[in-house]
This record gives sequence, structure tokens and C-alpha cells, in this order.
Amino acid sequence: QVQLVESGGGLVQPGGSLRLSCAASGLPLDAYAIGWFRQAPGKEREGVSCISSSSGIRSYADSVKGRFTISRDNAKNTVYLQMNSLKPEDTAIYFCAARSYCSGTIVHYWGQGTQVTVSS
Repeated sequence: QVQLVESGGGLVQPGGSLRLSCAASGLPLDAYAIGWFRQAPGKEREGVSCISSSSGIRSYADSVKGRFTISRDNAKNTVYLQMNSLKPEDTAIYFCAARSYCSGTIVHYWGQGTQVTVSS
């Protein structure tokens, strides 16, 4: 059974940091591009970042450039999203997804999401 499991969310003050993890079971993550998405209450899901299977391509939404860093550890079958200088507008449920390509639209698998709340 294929599973993507996000972890690392929580409550953090503005300016703080969190590191999200996306761990896979039943799925070799190094065969997929992995994207991070987020959905805030009342808003549509949006793409945050993506890393290609080779790690040669890393893309970021304009709203998180310079603050978020995506990386992967294929030996641990895990992708990370380091989030620094967090803002209240970063509050959302964060999902990871396995895709064929960062430039594509097809998502093969979704995780269940992890809540990130940025508040004082």
C-alpha cells in the first residue's frame, strides 16, 4: 500500500521556523518529483514548492522564495520542506504529492496533510 505521510507541522510564532517531512512507504520517492502544496481556510490549494526526482530542479512559489527550502534524502525515502521566517499568511494545511514532473499537472499520490499555524 502506497502512503505519503507528512509530519512536522504545528503552531509557531511569526518569524519562526518549521521543517516538514514527507515520508513514503510502498513508493520509491526517487522515481518521482515531489511537490508541496498548501490550502488555507476558504482558499484553493496552491503549489508551494517542488523538487525533481534527480533534485536538479527545485521550484518555489513567489510567496515563499528565499524563506522555504525543499530537499530530499532518497536513502530515507523522505522529502523535506524547511520553512523559515514564517508569516501568518503561511497558515494552512500542507500536503506533499508524488508527481511525474514538477512542470506537470498529474499527481499520482497525495499525503493526508499536516497543519501549520503561524500566530502570536
